[in-house]
Amino acid sequence: MPIASPVAAPVLAAAAADAALAQARGLARETIARLDWPGLRDEVAQCRACALCDSRKHTVFGVGNERAHWMVVGEAPGEKEDLQGEPFVGAAGQLLDSMLRAIGLGRAEGPPERQVYIANTLKCRPPRNRNPDPAELAQCEPFLQRQIELIQPRIILAMGRFAVQQLLRSQEPIGRLRGRVHRYQGVPLIVTYHPAYLLRNLPDKARAWEDLCLALKTLDEQPGRAEAGGGSA
Repeated sequence: MPIASPVAAPVLAAAAADAALAQARGLARETIARLDWPGLRDEVAQCRACALCDSRKHTVFGVGNERAHWMVVGEAPGEKEDLQGEPFVGAAGQLLDSMLRAIGLGRAEGPPERQVYIANTLKCRPPRNRNPDPAELAQCEPFLQRQIELIQPRIILAMGRFAVQQLLRSQEPIGRLRGRVHRYQGVPLIVTYHPAYLLRNLPDKARAWEDLCLALKTLDEQPGRAEAGGGSA
């Protein structure tokens, strides 16, 4: 009779654990996909799916009109965002607000067609502002997907490398992806630089302005959005 390998049992146990984890993640995605706004907000606030929950001060859910025609998707919260629980605050947030004002948009004033909803790919700050891990992005992805489904934006601005990679499933640099219209689940998506990057690379502000103008042009060419459907405000 052949002797069983001593590593067989641990390997099988690890495989079973991985399968159970994958199943649990699948069930979590299905649950998140059915949540309304209050339920989604609570789910994010209580999330302990990865180690980022141990170091965060606050989760950073999102901010803006939940029926906004524009949606801005950033990368991960920084220190100030973690402290305040709101995306894009501090110097990067001030620059973003200036960029939005330049094309007649705002976070909280005006009709839905002149407002934006702002969210990040990650809902918790990575320690020391390190880059997000792929596993962390994967854990947060259902939250962002559900936000987009509930908002039903007419256009998405993807700001920064990790936002672009998450939404477009592309490893191409931003410089090669910007300047044209992409699609995320049928929604026009424009790639542009993150405001924090622009603060360090001032010459690229002109390119970011071109991206905003492309977004405006793209939205102007879109048919009107039906107000029925979506989630509760």
